[in-house]
Amino acid sequence: MTTLFRVVLVALVCGSSVPAALADYPDRPIRLIISSAAGGSPDVVTRILAVELTKQLGQTFVIDNRPGAAQTIGTEMVVRANPDGYTIGYANVVTMAINKSLLPKQPYDPDRDLLPIGQFLSTFNLLCVNNGLPVRSVKELIDYAKANPGKLLNASGGNGTTGHLGGELFKIMTATQITHVPYKGSPQGIQDLMAGQVQLMFDNLTSISPHVKSGKLRGLGVSSLKRSPVFPDIPTIAEAGVPGYETNAWGGLVAPVGTPRAIIVKLNAEVNKALQSPALRERYAAIEAEPVGGTPEQFAAFAQRETLKWADVVKKSGAKLD
Repeated sequence: MTTLFRVVLVALVCGSSVPAALADYPDRPIRLIISSAAGGSPDVVTRILAVELTKQLGQTFVIDNRPGAAQTIGTEMVVRANPDGYTIGYANVVTMAINKSLLPKQPYDPDRDLLPIGQFLSTFNLLCVNNGLPVRSVKELIDYAKANPGKLLNASGGNGTTGHLGGELFKIMTATQITHVPYKGSPQGIQDLMAGQVQLMFDNLTSISPHVKSGKLRGLGVSSLKRSPVFPDIPTIAEAGVPGYETNAWGGLVAPVGTPRAIIVKLNAEVNKALQSPALRERYAAIEAEPVGGTPEQFAAFAQRETLKWADVVKKSGAKLD
């Protein structure tokens, strides 16, 4: 048997067996790692998506929350996982953009070690204060911060989150001194905010809005350039005294490098299909999360644009791990 014949034979065998194996994918549950705490915005929106994916694929998506270390713990678990399509992860603005400039050294390279599957949502933050703070507008908050430099405590869901960097951007644009207090996840920060241990917080609408609706927190402004349909009476931060202020949070699914392209393509198609589900869209609308969708390549390109944007904020603010 000639060498050329052997090569052709192997190619034919591989070419026929790989698609057959992938045709059965998935034939068992898929582990979906979220590098944030249970109950936070990433957890909430991903679980909603997982419900639809489970219906479509007939296999359970098992959520595994692994928070901590600026979301590097859970992300590294995805990177080190067997690239067979049965371990994937949630990745967002923190893991795919902000951490590149905020963390001097990471145990992986998100551009090299992760394969984008697809972006599935975008949302904005809501600036909230506890009810004991004597401010009822963004302008009053700025005045209070200037009269009490360094005394206000800004909780966030962790270092590198949009709650952290959004707060740093706010400080730059308002020339105020506010102390950042990172938590392991936004639920813990929200609890301390309601208890009066910290005074303010920029957090995703998806996780903090229920506490504003219930009256346990006071919303002062949204981080988008247009008002939220959920809170039409709350102005944008830009219109309330900080012209040009805007931040948004976003997320998608990724897989470890080496995952077969056919699996990436299949999962991407299923994510896009799930985002058209009336049930998902209704649940997302209720928590002010916008379905996005698109190709893996579009997700990667978007992450690169966001990397440049947040690198500039990190540089100008001097933001660091607290």
